[in-house]
Amino acid sequence: MKDCIERVKPYLQQVVKPQRYLGGELNEIKKDWDSVQCRFLFGFPDVYDVGMSHLGLQILYEAVNRRPGLLMERTFSPWLDMEAIMISQGIPLYALESGRPAGDFDCIGFTLQHEMSYTNVLQMLKLAGIPYWAKDRSDRDPLIIAGGPCVANVEPLAPFLDAVVVGEGEELLPELLEVIGRHKAERRGAVDKPRLLEELAALEGIYIPTLKGPVIKKARLKDLDEAIFSLTPLVPYIEVVHDRMMVEVLRGCTRGCRFCQAGMIYRPVRERSKETLLAQARALRDNTGHNEIALTSLSSSDHTCIKEIVEGLTAEFNKEMISISLPSLRANHFSVSLAEEIQKVRRTGFTFAPEAGSQRMRDVINKGVTEEALLATVTKAVSAGWQQIKLYFMIGLPGETMEDVEAIAGLCEKVVYAGTKVMKEQGRKGSLRVTCAVSNFVPKAQTPFQWVGQASQEELKARQRRLKELIKDRRITYNYHDAFTSMLEAIFARGGRELAPVLAAAVEKGCHFDSWTEELRRDSWRQAFEELGMDMEALATRNFDLNSPLPWDHLNYGVSKGFLMYEYNRAQGEMISGDCRYQGCNGCGVCSFTVGDAEENSARGRRKIGENILYGEAVDQ
Repeated sequence: MKDCIERVKPYLQQVVKPQRYLGGELNEIKKDWDSVQCRFLFGFPDVYDVGMSHLGLQILYEAVNRRPGLLMERTFSPWLDMEAIMISQGIPLYALESGRPAGDFDCIGFTLQHEMSYTNVLQMLKLAGIPYWAKDRSDRDPLIIAGGPCVANVEPLAPFLDAVVVGEGEELLPELLEVIGRHKAERRGAVDKPRLLEELAALEGIYIPTLKGPVIKKARLKDLDEAIFSLTPLVPYIEVVHDRMMVEVLRGCTRGCRFCQAGMIYRPVRERSKETLLAQARALRDNTGHNEIALTSLSSSDHTCIKEIVEGLTAEFNKEMISISLPSLRANHFSVSLAEEIQKVRRTGFTFAPEAGSQRMRDVINKGVTEEALLATVTKAVSAGWQQIKLYFMIGLPGETMEDVEAIAGLCEKVVYAGTKVMKEQGRKGSLRVTCAVSNFVPKAQTPFQWVGQASQEELKARQRRLKELIKDRRITYNYHDAFTSMLEAIFARGGRELAPVLAAAVEKGCHFDSWTEELRRDSWRQAFEELGMDMEALATRNFDLNSPLPWDHLNYGVSKGFLMYEYNRAQGEMISGDCRYQGCNGCGVCSFTVGDAEENSARGRRKIGENILYGEAVDQ
């Protein structure tokens, strides 16, 4: 077949951002197709601009391609204009490096970053001419795998997948691909799929949906300093969402926010050393040409040497007018001092996430942020020259009342007042500008709130309206998330395999790019659920019994179910649990994580709860 890139070239003037479909970026790796044993296609189920901002893609690109016998290329969801052309001209989904059709690869792997990308996974298979359902694919079709945070409950997609990478994939994915390569070599290019899946199941961290019974222990890196990291990342020739260098300063978080899936599944905390980070940053500067570097993680300011790291980078990079960004900051004075240091080149807004307006709700979710601390931080930030603050909140949290919702508006007003007062005292013109960004709580698997249903659509919309009524100050910009989208997220975040036919039906009705508000087809989604006899709202709002099996119980991320129960009950008692890095072990189980002790960890958590769950109350131990 003719190179697919050559086939799309005549149509590039008819689409927006044609560079999305050409490849050829700086630092692109092209390997000889015939000299490798296994050919892997990484599929990002969104447009190029989003996917090329994903650090995980860059890491895996390096991890796979550095091995002589393996090849990794990339593909993304074509936007609707190009998709229509590809369908009309019979051009299949293809790889950017070689232009080869997706169906030519031995294995296609999708990263699952959020639930609203699931329909894009199926649409990409459809464009590739590959059957959705694993049972309908032959030995001649590529093996279809998935990884990423949504694997924490992958069951809604499980019937479409041959294998799943559970946990961190830098080391595991190349091992999986080498097994595929050896399997093919031993059979002179042929594949015995049932046998191959049995071979893959022997790898720790690989879940085979057709093999029932075993509990799958996640793959985990032990040493982040020794982990693979790309010093020559791909550099797009068009602007992408995060157009910058990125270094991962640490992985994991022990703050223990009870709604946060990432904070649970990426435990324990592992840090990169100052020396490693500075060396990586220098290499990225030399090999990319970007003028910004981001220090990424779930909580970058928690790195034990963050001050020294920032000082080292600013001393070296500021003279070259390379700005430094630290996306995740805590509401404390230390964060302001860091922000002052890193934004000497380019000053942007200041962002915090109180998550809830009232102290009661912040205690329920274990946020550990007080109003006094937030206002003190805002005051210091404005004193240092900032005049824009962004605050992230959630509504629909477990146990929330309308009074808690109203407290969000009150807190924003206090922030405006405190900041504007400082500006006036300094003789500065204008007022502090605050953006109040409000999302809807979505219960997630592997968290203390995994048993709790989402608030109803009526409740979410009523709370959104109430905030709109209360926020009248023109200095406050109020943004909120679509309630229908959040309901879909909640359904698939805690659903089982019964949802797979709904996904297939929705795609056939034209649903994909569901995270793009203008493309969300609400009526088509409703029809898909109704035709299969399912009530969307009932699925999103259902509560699970603490002692009932959950669809994701067979996926062991190290944090015991008993610990999650314990934290759920502490939430009902409005009790804070400390950060184990500084205030002692909370007994989550991840530090003694072996296959054999998973059940004991869960039992330990139940014993810790003891009699306190009888009436849905929690008592401090």
